[in-house]
Amino acid sequence: MIVPWQNINADTLNHLLEEFASRDGTDYGAYETSLADKVAQLQIQLQQKRIIVVYSELHESVNIVPAEQFTD
Repeated sequence: MIVPWQNINADTLNHLLEEFASRDGTDYGAYETSLADKVAQLQIQLQQKRIIVVYSELHESVNIVPAEQFTD
């Protein structure tokens, strides 16, 4: 289920974005990028609806996924 990011507490959303940005395999290009910059980039992608926050009832977990890859 899609969770509107606007409905998520600001601190919770920030922690979720930080966790996502710090995962292994998250690549931001050839240059090293700070965690704060990565989070800012993710916030822009949320606003542009390029990524979405989803909740899995089956796994009882929250994740961030590319909008085009999400299927109900």
